[in-house]
Formats: sequence, C-alpha cells, structure tokens
Amino acid sequence: MDQRKSAKRSLTRRQVLAGAATAASIFGWRAGKAQAGPAGSAKPNGKICILTPEAAEGPFYFDPKLVRAAIAEGRAGAPLALTLQVVEAGTCGPLDKVRVDIWHCDGLGVYSGYARQETGSAEGETFLRGTQFTNADGMARFDTIYPGWYPGRTPHIHFKIILDDRDLVTGQLYFPDSVSARVYAAHSPYRERKQERDTVNTNDFIFLEQNGAGTLADTEEAGGSYRAALVIGINRARRSGKSRE
Repeated sequence: MDQRKSAKRSLTRRQVLAGAATAASIFGWRAGKAQAGPAGSAKPNGKICILTPEAAEGPFYFDPKLVRAAIAEGRAGAPLALTLQVVEAGTCGPLDKVRVDIWHCDGLGVYSGYARQETGSAEGETFLRGTQFTNADGMARFDTIYPGWYPGRTPHIHFKIILDDRDLVTGQLYFPDSVSARVYAAHSPYRERKQERDTVNTNDFIFLEQNGAGTLADTEEAGGSYRAALVIGINRARRSGKSRE
C-alpha cells in the first residue's frame, strides 16, 4: 500500500476543508514551554489559546485494546516521552478519565497492523499504539519513540480523544522541522535510511490545509532522549450539540 496515495484517497480536498470547518468546536492551548513533571515527562505550561481544526484519521487506525503507557515494543528509535493534556475550552479545567488513543509509524515509516505499505509490512503487530486515560490534571503520558517519516508526509503522531460512545476528537500532532532534522541525523534507524525524505511541515498537504501549526508539540531534547507536550482544549457543550445534529 502506498501511504501517500492512500492518505490522499482517504482525505480529499473537500474533506479537508470540511474538517477545517469544525474548528470552532476545538481549542488547543499550546504550551509556552515544556517543563519536566514529577515523572520526568514534559508538562504543558504557559497556555496560549489558539483555534485548531481536527485532522484526518488517516488509513492506519485500529484499536488493539491495549491500555498501556509504554508502546514502543522494542522498536528502534530516539526515546520520546509524550504528554497530552486534555482541558475544557474557556475554563482550561482539566478533564479527568478521558480516553486518549495514539498511534504512529516506526523509525522506518511503517505502521503496525498493516501489510503492503510502501515502507514495509507489519501485519498482525501492535507496536506504537496504545490507550491511556487522563488523570486528575487531564494528563495522559506515553513512552514511545520519535516517529519516522514516509513519502508524502511530515513526521506526526495521530491521536483520538474519546469522550463517549458518540463523540470524539481526532487529530495529528507535529514536531518542529529543526528537531526532526537533528533526530534523523543523529539516531538509528533514521540516519541509515537510503530513501531521501521528501516532505517537511512546510510542504505537507495535511499540515498546511488543516493548520498543523496549531498542533505543533513543544519539544525538547534531554540527554539523547526527547520530550514533547501538547494541550488539547475541547468545548464539550458545542460538541454535544454537534453530535445530536
């Protein structure tokens, strides 16, 4: 399966613009600076209110029913501690016991669970997928690796914030291009890849058309590992009205 063609088939330009039209229901607070929390992971801080649209789910989601913080399953790559904080729009109040799913490709650009990808095959596997529930501070933390890239896409991590059986928020978080360049030059297996990387944030069609800058994670290096944080604000009242339409 060609990831680039598949992604474009799954998300037409009309669908992209329709998704952007739902932006009024979701507000993201970008962290002004990521600080180390008690567990050593990044903690969102210095919230700034910005409007962020939802992003495409993409063709590689499935639910492996794995509630776990450590999702790498031994895949090689630069260690990444990821913190997502889910809050209520307007009040910034943390949302407790909200389900958070994430999934992303490995250092070679391969998604688990799917065969015949342009970058490889991993049918029947579950690496780099997992579920956590937010704590009293609205935070969900994952231990993973820095995502790789595949043709047509800039590095990204998919997320779902599942509010109930009928309502959820789907998005993609991104990383500064300068950080990705350093990771890929310094760490295996990224630096051994022979295929030339063709897409960064500035020419990724989903990043550009769905305002990816609004979900750009605050990222920092810490002794060869990386920490990233993103705060996601949700207007539950508006989304509840939307779900009844």
